[in-house]
Amino acid sequence: MSATEYTVVTDGACSANGTDEARGGWAAIVITPTGEETVFTGGAAMTTNNRMELIAAIEGIATTPEGASVELITDSSYVAKAISEGWLESWQKRSWKTAGRKPVKNRDLWERMIVELDRRRVRPTQVKGHAGHPANERADRLAQDAATEDWPPEDMPPEVGQLGLDFD
Repeated sequence: MSATEYTVVTDGACSANGTDEARGGWAAIVITPTGEETVFTGGAAMTTNNRMELIAAIEGIATTPEGASVELITDSSYVAKAISEGWLESWQKRSWKTAGRKPVKNRDLWERMIVELDRRRVRPTQVKGHAGHPANERADRLAQDAATEDWPPEDMPPEVGQLGLDFD
């Protein structure tokens, strides 16, 4: 970490991923350039691991000042690659479609992420999960703990083409 850079270490967790029984949690550890640390956690029922990973990153980054330089440490290749490999720009150019021409999942969160990225200089660093990175291991434990709390269902928008109705 440079003397003027914030560090945001994030992780998301979800049991029964993507089902009605899903229990998700997220954690963001925000470290200021002077070494002060603040921890943020949250969660939702009926969610997914990718949504929890994204929310952790968004919430952590959002706590840093506008214009700040931020190193985002995450074990989510989904989050890291979308930022560092230009996925976000490609999705927008293709009207929020993947390279396979399918709707981008979690578009609502990616749109929130874009707002935060536009306000700061964010450099993602992907670490291997469960591989001994102390801050990532701590964020993982915090996210796992948050996933055990009694959160309400997340207000997720329906996937494109779904109105919440089942037709046989």
